Order: sequence, then C-alpha cells, then structure tokens
Amino acid sequence: MKIKYILLAVLGCFAFAKAQAQKVTVPVDTTIVTKHSTTIKGNTIPYTATVGFQPVWDDNGVPVASLLYTYYKRSDIKDDQNRPIVISFNGGPGSASVWMHIAYTGPRILKIDDEGFPVQPYGIKSNPNSILDVADIVFVNPVNTGYSRMLAGPDGKMPDKKMFFGVNADIKYLSDWVNTFITRNNRWRSPKFLIGESYGTTRVSGLAAALQNRKWMYINGVVLVSPTEIGFEFDGPVEVANRLPYFTAAAWYHNKLPQALQSKDLPEVLAMSEDYAVNQLLPLLVKSGYLDTAKKEEAIEKMAYYSGLSKKTIRQHNLEVPYNYFWKDLLRDSEGLTIGRLDSRYRGLDVKEAGDSPDYNSELTSWLHSFTPAINYYYSQELGLKTDLTYNMFGPVRPWDRTNNNTGPDLRAAMGVNPNLHVMIQSGYYDGATTYFNAKYVMWQLNASGKLSDRLRFKGYRSGHMMYLRNEDLIKANDDLRTFIKDASVGIEKGAKH
Repeated sequence: MKIKYILLAVLGCFAFAKAQAQKVTVPVDTTIVTKHSTTIKGNTIPYTATVGFQPVWDDNGVPVASLLYTYYKRSDIKDDQNRPIVISFNGGPGSASVWMHIAYTGPRILKIDDEGFPVQPYGIKSNPNSILDVADIVFVNPVNTGYSRMLAGPDGKMPDKKMFFGVNADIKYLSDWVNTFITRNNRWRSPKFLIGESYGTTRVSGLAAALQNRKWMYINGVVLVSPTEIGFEFDGPVEVANRLPYFTAAAWYHNKLPQALQSKDLPEVLAMSEDYAVNQLLPLLVKSGYLDTAKKEEAIEKMAYYSGLSKKTIRQHNLEVPYNYFWKDLLRDSEGLTIGRLDSRYRGLDVKEAGDSPDYNSELTSWLHSFTPAINYYYSQELGLKTDLTYNMFGPVRPWDRTNNNTGPDLRAAMGVNPNLHVMIQSGYYDGATTYFNAKYVMWQLNASGKLSDRLRFKGYRSGHMMYLRNEDLIKANDDLRTFIKDASVGIEKGAKH
C-alpha cells in the first residue's frame, strides 16, 4: 500500500507540474538589456537594446494590460538632451510593431533579396541604413499585438475591450503609456518624433495632438508612412478620380501602358496622370449618368490610356473600376496572374482566371513568409526574451470602434498651436491599399490654410506599402528620415513662435 501511495503522490506532483507548465504568464513590468554595436554609414555605433514590458493602468492604478516594447539607445552619447527619440508604431489595427522594427529603421533587419522577396535560410542581418546613428528608437506593440496582452484583474476578470480597441480609446491609453515611458527613461528634454505606418498613421496623428493637449508633451515631428485617410472623409467622385494615378503606376510597372507612356520615366507619367485625374476626370465624374455621351467616351479612352485596362472594362463599370477588379484584371489576359494589393509589384496565381478579385494577397503572403520566423528568432536568440507567448503578427482587436475619427484635423490643429511640429509623408507608388495619391490628398487637407507648406513634405518611392523592403528605397527612405529629423530640429533653440 505504501508503494501505491508514493506512486499516487508522484503522479499527483507530475500532474500539478504539468498544469503549472501549461500556464503562460505575461510579464507585467520587466526589462532585459543587452549590449551591441553596428556599422551605419561607415561609422561604428554602440547601443543598448532594452526589451521591456510596461503596464497600462486603469483609473484605480490597477494594471489592465502589459505592452511589449524594444528600445534602442546609442550608448556613446553622454548627454541626450539634444538627442532625438523616435517612437514607432505599426498599424492594422491589430498589427505588431514588427514591420518597421526589423525591416526599416532598426539596427537589425530580416534577410530578404534586394526587391524584398523572402530567401532561406531565414534570419536577421545588420542594417547599415538604420537611423540609430541620429536618433534613439522605441518600437511599441499595442494591446494584443506582438507579446502585448490584456491582464486579468484581482477578481480574475479581463478588462473591457472598449478600453483599447477603437480610434480614440487607442490614442488615450497609448498617450498615457508614452508619457510614462518618457518619464521613466528621462527623455523629457529630448526632441521627440512619432512615426506610424498604415493605420499607425491614424494612431500617431491622434497621439501628437493628445500628447500635446493632455500631457503637455510637444512633438517635433510626425512621420506618416503609407497613411490612411486619418479622418479626412473623401468618397464619391473624388475617391474614384484619386484611383487613377495608382492604376497608372501599377500598369507602368507591369509594362501595360501605351508605348508613348511606357517610354517615359515613372514620375513623368504619374505627373500626367495626376493632372488628368484632378483637372479633367473629376469634373466629368461629378455628372455621373448625365455626362454627355461624347465626353464619356473621351473619358473612357483616357482612363484606358492611363490605367492599362480595356475600354470595355471601364465602360462596363461606368468609369468606376474597383481596386479589387483592377488587381484581378490587369494581367488576366496576358499572363493569367493577379497583382498585389499592398504592393502591386507582386504577382499571384489564382485557381481561376475568372472573377472580380484575387483569391489572396500575394504580397502579404510573401511578407509573412520571411517576417514571422525572423522576429521569433530575433527576440529569443539575440535579445534574450524567452517566452511561451505567441507573437501576434496580427492580433485579435475586433470590433474596432472607428467613430469620431478626427485624427487628421487634430494633427492640423496641433501644427497650428505648435510652430515646431513638422510632418513628413512617405508613400510607395505601387501601394494599392493606401495609395500615394490619396496620401498627397491627405497632405493637401492638412494644409487647408496654405500656411503650413514649409512644415509639410511628401516623399515617394518605387515600391509598395512597405516601401523600405526594396533595398534602394530602404537607403533613400532612411536618408529622408535623417534629413527630416535634422530639419525639424533647426532653430528650436530660438523659441517656439510663428
């Protein structure tokens, strides 16, 4: 009997240990610091990498979430009062801060070919173009992205999702989080910059205003990478006309334009398409079905000329060819392939050539192919973070409350109040999700008064949504960031005044 009891006790301990091992814990307030060095623009740059979890608290001071961040700080700078800090977010909503972290501005980037396509074996390499030489960088993962998670309260209940998952809820808790991070790391004196990609541009536009108005933290620069509409409503004829320059870019890349256009360089062709879209096509679209027949046929002819689509397709769609149909149709007859949504350089292979939209996003599939193994390897093997948590490339954040999105107008107002606040937009010409011409339109709305031109700039690149995946654009885009950070810091010692 004694042996039986011992056996039962052992089995009981094993079961308890197994149950304990299966419980995945979320770090609440921790840091792991490692030391590194890299070469940027030919210069050796020593730095520390801090992987941390910093809490989000409710109004009673109870932790309700824990956010993963990675903070790169140049370690040979003794006095950081003039050292810029860049706070980086990706988008989704629901996307981890992985894309710009290990492909754009960080000191380590994933292994891909020069055009951005995955190669094996997967891994990480040094980024000789990182902006770490001129600014420290922190990459922040909002709730349910990366390793960031909500936390159960003392009663075991999870917090209300409405605290996190919406345009304004997101901005509110992240402004509190950023304020704490800046205080903890003694960066109140430093020039501060926000950079966001895709939905992250909505986030940082709102954050710039919230930090200024709620925390009295004045930002020096905001970078909008592949921006959304950031609260500026545009639909109807304006939205339809705005599609055409992107159609032109994608068609030019795939050699589907008439030779008269194909023989010209891309910027020259885009300038022609933009001029036609705004000054000629838009007034015609306003009349819709009441457009004179001859004028309509003339418009169909021109749209076909600038889009690579057939006149029949444009006529059948009443001049309003949807994006998804364009991605499906551009190469349908010539190659039987589709083109990518976020980056139209990528080609896809559908089950059937027939249909109104592609079966899948060829570019996103390619990106997940290389990013997912790289970020998991990087955190565990190079930055020392060991966890059984799943790294959420795209986390559960639905439903997302998009009501009362005033982020663009709020950013515009913040620029009016703060003479030191500059904005730069970076867009890829082949991005069909947040098109470069819509990005220009957003910039025009930010400058409604016409008095902010000297603090706004647009930069275009010959790639897609994540324009930095193409090596030539990685170099150019980081150099544009360096110039922007430098320019936005000129004259700040003379006082903030109009």
